[in-house]
Amino acid sequence: MDLDEIKRILELMRENGLAEFELEQEGVKLRLRKDSGPQWTGHAPLSPSPVFVPQVTAAPNPGELASAPLTVASEDVDLAIIKSPIVGTFYRASEPDAKPFTDVGQMVKTGQVLCIIEAMKLMNEINAECDGEVVKVYVENGRAVHYGERLFAIRPT
Repeated sequence: MDLDEIKRILELMRENGLAEFELEQEGVKLRLRKDSGPQWTGHAPLSPSPVFVPQVTAAPNPGELASAPLTVASEDVDLAIIKSPIVGTFYRASEPDAKPFTDVGQMVKTGQVLCIIEAMKLMNEINAECDGEVVKVYVENGRAVHYGERLFAIRPT
């Protein structure tokens, strides 16, 4: 097996989205694995393989679609959504007994601290991206948040 064959195998892995490839040929064993970040090395409990059960739903009548309210889609159109830039724990105040940095109905300025997200014992301040009124807080105090999760909705002024 030469370098060109290995490059061809790597290209096929990329094209087909394979994370791992193993080949044994003429006493030569080749094993390729794509690094997918940190891996858990513990043993998971054995469980039966999941069974895929397709779900069939009836198509809605065209009249039903026209009468459905579109409040969810139009609700956030004029709002600036502040999303979590990191994974961590969401805190609305600097200390458990302190008042929150901001509340619904309060006016905020660009750069004003809205909350803190703790990640690996580091406190990261999340700031307002525009001037406006806080109209919604999506996350409860002390809850874990994921990257890209909505934190606040601000109606820009």
